[in-house]
Amino acid sequence: MSELALTGILTVVIVGLWATGKLPEYYVALLFFCVAMLTKIAPAPVVFSGFASSAFWLILSGFILAAALRKSGLADWLAYRFLPVMSGSWLRMVAGVVVLSWLLAFLMPSNMARITLLMPVVMALADQAGVASDARGRIGLALAVGLGTFELSASILPANVPNMIMIGAMESGYGAHITYLPYLLLHAPVIGVMKGIVLTFIIYKLFPTRMEKKTFDATYPPLTAVQKRLGAILLVTVMLWVSEGVHGIAPAWVGLGAACLCLLPRAGFLTSEEFAAGVNVRSCIYVAGIIGLTAVVTINGLGDWMGNQLIHIMPDTRDSPFLAYLSNTFIAGALSFAVTANGVPALFTPLAQSLSEITSLPLMTVLMTQVIGYSTPFIPYQAPPLVIAMAIGRVPLREGIRVCTILALVTYLFLVPMNYVWFAITGWI
Repeated sequence: MSELALTGILTVVIVGLWATGKLPEYYVALLFFCVAMLTKIAPAPVVFSGFASSAFWLILSGFILAAALRKSGLADWLAYRFLPVMSGSWLRMVAGVVVLSWLLAFLMPSNMARITLLMPVVMALADQAGVASDARGRIGLALAVGLGTFELSASILPANVPNMIMIGAMESGYGAHITYLPYLLLHAPVIGVMKGIVLTFIIYKLFPTRMEKKTFDATYPPLTAVQKRLGAILLVTVMLWVSEGVHGIAPAWVGLGAACLCLLPRAGFLTSEEFAAGVNVRSCIYVAGIIGLTAVVTINGLGDWMGNQLIHIMPDTRDSPFLAYLSNTFIAGALSFAVTANGVPALFTPLAQSLSEITSLPLMTVLMTQVIGYSTPFIPYQAPPLVIAMAIGRVPLREGIRVCTILALVTYLFLVPMNYVWFAITGWI
């Protein structure tokens, strides 16, 4: 059997297992490593390239920082400081939750950690603001946390798993790299700000809620010495992330440095037992597996082969940059139905070179078009963090599907064209 055919079979099986969830994702990743090495489908440095990727280390660092934030109480302190301004009206509350979900992504790189932190705090806010326990508004607030956390965070480079997988796949497949601030300026106006406004309006209209007139207790203890110390570390970390273009240190290594400070014996914030309990190593292995699979697909030419097949079914868009941009976005969105958002970069990124040749768009532009595609689920299962948010917030599946579908339709009808215009204004098209 040819190396290309073997790569194709392995890719279909591994991606299929990740998509169906029949086996734990970390086990599937380990299975990929095992089969790839036994069949000698690629050299070991390629198969295990995910462990050398910045994505792996940034996600690991994100879990450590999130655990430190929770243990120190600084996360609660930060959240409660935002809450008093949200209690004046239902619109203000919804908007406040959406904004807080997005802003927290600048501090905590883990979607799951942010959802775990925010959901109980937002439900407590609903209690103090007079939202009845059986009110539909609670469902709306839970969805605001879930969708605000997952979809809006795609506009921030180190803030979610698909972004990191994409960056890792870009590095291993093409040697391509985009820094923190240019990425933020490219995606934040539409995916962050405009989509946040649309999400706020949808939640506000679909879940109208009357709030009782209650006095909001905004008192909270002052920062402790431990919280101040962790806050200073986080402030420096964020500043270094934002200024990557100046000093040239990748976000992963900045995050790893901050994580090391958090784990420092006696002077840090986490014990070895808390590290073991608070860090989801399984997710890190899963990410390493996806990046490794992407590298194998790229080096063995499967991405090029798939791109050549697309040439025969895609219309010629060389003379229409908008149709070229639109087709790339739709491909990314369609892939998420099969492999969820986390798996899209693993399939789309190896195709980027071929798609660039088909559409005459620059390679980096093609790579960036996938972001709005994989960050816009039509159904909750396409975004695992949203499923977690719905479970914690006790959101009925039909409500999650309804809001996801409406938001996705508005995104593709209005925000995707708007995003194209922004790409053109900023010189990416």
